[in-house]
Amino acid sequence: MAATKIRTMEEFSAASGISRPTVSRYFNDPTSVRVSTREKIERALARFDYHPNMFARNLNRKNPRNIGIIVPQLVDPFFAEVVRRIELRCAQAGYWAIVLSSHGERTLEVNALDTLRSLKISGAIVAPLGEGSDARRIEALGREVPVVFLDSRVGEGAPFVGTDNAQSISLIVDYLCRSGEPPCYLDMPRVNQNTEERRSAYVAAMDRLGLEPRIVELGEHQGWSFEEIGHGLAGRILRAGGFPTKTVLCANDRLAIGVLAAAYAEGVKVGIGPGCELRVAGHDDHPLSRFTCPALTTVAQDYDGLASHSLEMLFDRIEGQRSDGGGPEQTLLEARLIMRASA
Repeated sequence: MAATKIRTMEEFSAASGISRPTVSRYFNDPTSVRVSTREKIERALARFDYHPNMFARNLNRKNPRNIGIIVPQLVDPFFAEVVRRIELRCAQAGYWAIVLSSHGERTLEVNALDTLRSLKISGAIVAPLGEGSDARRIEALGREVPVVFLDSRVGEGAPFVGTDNAQSISLIVDYLCRSGEPPCYLDMPRVNQNTEERRSAYVAAMDRLGLEPRIVELGEHQGWSFEEIGHGLAGRILRAGGFPTKTVLCANDRLAIGVLAAAYAEGVKVGIGPGCELRVAGHDDHPLSRFTCPALTTVAQDYDGLASHSLEMLFDRIEGQRSDGGGPEQTLLEARLIMRASA
């Protein structure tokens, strides 16, 4: 038997001489069997080099402990960091995270939604494309399992966890106005409701301070390639004479990274020291923003809060604690000001 490849739990039970129910209990919870039995099972596992297909077992459960996660871009470090934290919390809670990306495309988001519907999952956390999403497909998933929206949402009234854009934008506008020339605003592509919320928050903050809002429009530039968009647009603006003000607030850090690269290429010194011609700030505290040159001033979204609140909201619904519809359906988290060398 030692030379025979053990492929199923039934084969492992027969080879080890341990009953199938006992083996099953061990894999569900090792502490549920006696210490002597647990040691016997673990010796047999080592001897036969058996590794059960826990994913398949989970899919076959009556109450599967699988959580679906869909994000627009896994290569976006913001989403990668939030997903990393969600995965760790799922593992701690005994859940398996199934992570899919829509890669910024409607068709691929639909495919991801259909994939989750074809699997046995307990619920899903969805960061939708927003403007490009198929609302009916998302609603169909929501009729089958609990769904919580993260960062962006489709429709009103659905469970949602995100950042309070009014608070975060106001925070950084106030700082930039206190510390130098008031900022113009480099808008972001209209990919989801964050675009309008952040733009409106900038206008409101400038109005509150009695200052004229100055928005740099993107024109035909759309999509999720924010660094490329920021780099190309900023390069053209700098070659044509510069931004409307000497301070640029970008709607997200990825746009700001593109602006910093364009400024370097055009020989424009960014920062707050002697000889600096431009200040640049962003929004998100992108995991790479501290390593730009100069390091990027920004507002930090609460990555851990986004992960923990979205999972807690989802678990409440999975466990039936929210069937009465009570409590808040929306959680908006505040951001923190991060002052670095770029502004």
